[in-house]
Amino acid sequence: MKGSQSSAKLERKTVEKNRRIHMKSLCFKLVNLIPNRHSMEALSQQDQLEQATLYIKKLRERIEELKEKKMKLNIEGISENFRGGMMTSLRLPVIEVKDSGSSLEVVLITGLQKRFMLSDIIGVLEEEGANVVNANFSNVGDKVFHIIHSRVTSSRVGFESARVYERLKELVH
Repeated sequence: MKGSQSSAKLERKTVEKNRRIHMKSLCFKLVNLIPNRHSMEALSQQDQLEQATLYIKKLRERIEELKEKKMKLNIEGISENFRGGMMTSLRLPVIEVKDSGSSLEVVLITGLQKRFMLSDIIGVLEEEGANVVNANFSNVGDKVFHIIHSRVTSSRVGFESARVYERLKELVH
């Protein structure tokens, strides 16, 4: 009976020793995941765990802040765009028609959910008396940028860029 008690005691000691080694290994892995861990090496294991806990709490707070900001931007339908080195907020879709006499530039910025054909935009421009010289579109993040350069060929007196703007607005909305 004495032999079985001593072997059970040794087994419990071995299990406990293995548990402590495993916990130490896990603590070491956790500390290695935290930035500025070099300053933490002099701290006790308990202090290192406290620092790791604080770091994780800060990360959670930052995640919540970012989620709230993202939700706010999605709800309001606002996207951010850099223009002239400044950050401006835009409500999508954005339509710009720049008339410079014999040439016309159309910039259209929409979200990915807006589905219309680039040929529809070109059709509006041609119906209004402009020949498309160059048309491009590109996806950047969750936005689609359409840029169309055209030459005004209308024989009418004066090209009505305001009418083009209104027709494109109807098309996009």
